[in-house]
Amino acid sequence: MSTMIRTGLVDDKAVNRSSITEKLSQFNDLDLCLVAVNGNDCLEQLKGLPLEKMPQVIFMDLEMPEMDGVQTISIARSLYPSVFFIVLTVFDDDDKIFEAIKAGAHGYLLKDESAAGLYSAISNVLENGGAPMSPAIARKALSLLSRSELPELNRNPESDPFGSLLTEREREILQHTIAGYDAKRIASLLDISVFTIRKHIANIYQKLHVNSRAQIISLAHKNNWL
Repeated sequence: MSTMIRTGLVDDKAVNRSSITEKLSQFNDLDLCLVAVNGNDCLEQLKGLPLEKMPQVIFMDLEMPEMDGVQTISIARSLYPSVFFIVLTVFDDDDKIFEAIKAGAHGYLLKDESAAGLYSAISNVLENGGAPMSPAIARKALSLLSRSELPELNRNPESDPFGSLLTEREREILQHTIAGYDAKRIASLLDISVFTIRKHIANIYQKLHVNSRAQIISLAHKNNWL
């Protein structure tokens, strides 16, 4: 790959950010243009970036405060479809793998992956749209796919990554917003003030890192809210 490749890294631990940054810095054609400490930080940095400055591949930690990797990928995949997300984590348990894949992760590596392995994963997703996985993760994923109960996992309501982001009232207002109702009509339906509805909507936009109803609808379609 001859041109500079824009990459990103999201991890809440400084020691991990330092280690991964050092590995990526070994390659002259990689530009680490985004470093974030959690999902909220990542989405805020992505918001409003022109396409030519958007990271092409982002390495994403899973367990982080404020917004974890699964939630972040679920939102970002709808808002920024051109970006590839590769999970980089210490977790290799079945639930974490399944949740990350379901959220739209393009690959799943363990944090002890070598510098060459990270570079190969970047090449894989950019050139082939591949799904790079550490060997241990690949074995787990194949085991998951062979299980007869996998379809049941897919219907588990607890797998909804937005359950911990929005309150019950916000989710209710979100559904009405997606349906095309304005603040005045939602206020009438729920018997609360228009001001309160608008405050809830502002909170929803902030939590989901969106700027418009069009982006909300895009998220809704991807996550089967409609």
